[in-house]
Amino acid sequence: MAYPQPSSSTSEAPARGVPLTRLGPFEYEIPTSYRRDMRVPARVFADPEQLAAIERDRSLEQLVNVTTLPGIVGAALGMPDMHEGYGFPVGGVAATLLPDGVISPGGIGFDINCGVRLLVSRIDQATIAPHLEAVVHELSRSVPTGAGRGGPLMLSDDELDRLLDEGVPWLIRAHGLGRPEDLEVIEAGGCLPGADAAHVSSRAKQRGRGQLGSLGSGNHFLEVQVVEEIFDEAAAARLGLASGRVAVLIHTGSRGLGHQVCTDHVRLMDEAAGRLGIELPDRQLACAPLSSPEGRRYFAAMCAAANFGFANRQVIAETARRVFARVVGDGELALVYDVAHNTAKIERAAGREVCVHRKGATRALGPSSAEIPARYRGLGQPVFIPGSMGTASFVLVGTDASAAVSFSSTCHGAGRTMSRGAAKRQVTGHELRKELERRGIVVRCPSNAELAEEAPVAYKDVERVVEVVHRAGIARKVARLRPMGVVKG
Repeated sequence: MAYPQPSSSTSEAPARGVPLTRLGPFEYEIPTSYRRDMRVPARVFADPEQLAAIERDRSLEQLVNVTTLPGIVGAALGMPDMHEGYGFPVGGVAATLLPDGVISPGGIGFDINCGVRLLVSRIDQATIAPHLEAVVHELSRSVPTGAGRGGPLMLSDDELDRLLDEGVPWLIRAHGLGRPEDLEVIEAGGCLPGADAAHVSSRAKQRGRGQLGSLGSGNHFLEVQVVEEIFDEAAAARLGLASGRVAVLIHTGSRGLGHQVCTDHVRLMDEAAGRLGIELPDRQLACAPLSSPEGRRYFAAMCAAANFGFANRQVIAETARRVFARVVGDGELALVYDVAHNTAKIERAAGREVCVHRKGATRALGPSSAEIPARYRGLGQPVFIPGSMGTASFVLVGTDASAAVSFSSTCHGAGRTMSRGAAKRQVTGHELRKELERRGIVVRCPSNAELAEEAPVAYKDVERVVEVVHRAGIARKVARLRPMGVVKG
């Protein structure tokens, strides 16, 4: 499929020179008049302080580049946690019109279906207090962490293919890891239907084979938290949250398998660009029409990797249940929800079928959506926004208004303001560990260097990020959770 090309212009304009029009208290627009190759505007949700942080890196330039994608509709969107990424900024959302709109691996990212899962217990903070150190220690022993570290479940070739094609439902049936009722409160039931393991390379399978049930490194974590504040009592009750209740938050994705899927298909799409008639301002935006063989193969592989990510969190959740049962005597950790923040999904927007890319952004479907679990109809889809290590995490629910303004999307976290290298130069890992422990947070992380990379100073203020999406009307606050124990790679 050859696309007509917009007029060329400079794609390397510095972010500080980008003209921003204020559309509302928390919404800014870069108009199509800024660059002749823009097909739609770029819009950013932020307050002035967040916007200033966003302007310090290349994320605005990257968001403008996203507007040049063939088939893009509406606007390229940036959330308040937006920061520079690979091709697309992290915290970016873009929808392309099907059948011939493109799909771009850079718009999903290397950690396909990195996502967040929240489980809530029946016990309170006072009950877990004498066991907290032991719980965190056992979690760190039972859930492998770090780059390349193996997981507790080694699958055969046939089993891995079944997992990639069928996701969490197969894992529960074949290995008893979880409960059938878990499926109702996992996005897409824990299985994206377009998956096809045949399009996942042998190298990707090799990298992921032994990593199921492992946390990884970087900003991935497993936290024991307590519900500290309720903003909406009725919504919290629907979600099973009560003040003082202990919860577990899991943040990880598809590990080496997803990374390799992205690597493989970026290269294939880059090679096919000339034949497909696609010109881009940045090769990291490599893409192909979803109707093309390249687009269909990537989508099938991406869905398979997403299924691996859902299954990875499922195994970790079941491990946490067993640890709580063994150490505290109560392993009843009810799954509140599991939602991805690095995927592309086929959805309907304004009556049209589109491919919605969410990279470091999460769905925020409103209370009237038929896609959310029956138990949350009339409430909205749960959304989890973790802070940086040692700061609060938030539970929100999506709104119907988000469909019109953000393709039913919101942010996924606090968002970095400092590179990992800069954080290590500014923060001493062992001092950070001591500071967290002085605040009563039990920490298990084998590397002081990795601890420093994820220091709170390297991230935006999650309270302000959440306040923006709440006041912008794309998700509303339900509860704030405070960490008591942290496991990191």
